Amino acid sequence: MDMLTRLANAGVVPVVVLNRVEDAVPTAKALLAGGIDVMEITFRTAAAAESIRKVSEEVPGMIPGAGTVLNVEQARQAVENGAKFIVSPGFDPETVKWCLENNVPVTPGCVTPTEIMAAKAMGLNVVKFFPAGVYGGLKALKALSAPFVGMKFIPTGGVSEENLAEFLKAPFIHAVGGSWVCAAKDIDSGNWEGITEKCKAARAIFEEVRA
Repeated sequence: MDMLTRLANAGVVPVVVLNRVEDAVPTAKALLAGGIDVMEITFRTAAAAESIRKVSEEVPGMIPGAGTVLNVEQARQAVENGAKFIVSPGFDPETVKWCLENNVPVTPGCVTPTEIMAAKAMGLNVVKFFPAGVYGGLKALKALSAPFVGMKFIPTGGVSEENLAEFLKAPFIHAVGGSWVCAAKDIDSGNWEGITEKCKAARAIFEEVRA
């Protein structure tokens, strides 16, 4: 199964901010126990690369990816540590090019028609839409999906358990990204059961909608 299909099948791609490497494995296991087998570990902290390596080596069944990747160097570092996909907040042609040349699935952030056209020109058919809440949410995505037939979106930022079903029902949504299933406060306090329960709730919504 290819990586983009794995993301679609997960329904929710957890956006994981790790301040401590030692939290990486327990977080991954908590997500997996809740039925979600992908995680986007963000490069917002110094613990990111090592956290990806730990999950890659120690949590079979979990697919770690790297998020908030801003340049080729971060993408290379992430992949060298075991990242199986790359997510960027915006569209950087050099990073996309490097990922494509190295057969690494990449979903760059695209919120304008120009950015979507640039991604499409490079052969991409799944992009991130971030921050979704700021850039018009579902209403904007519906408008953008009309001229870009076949393009799928992963909205992130502004998606929650409350509006998850609404997003997932839209045919142009590939999956959604979100940190609510693994909030920083839950990770920092070691609330692994809480993370698992939030994942189970999200999966239940996903399975109900996609049934």
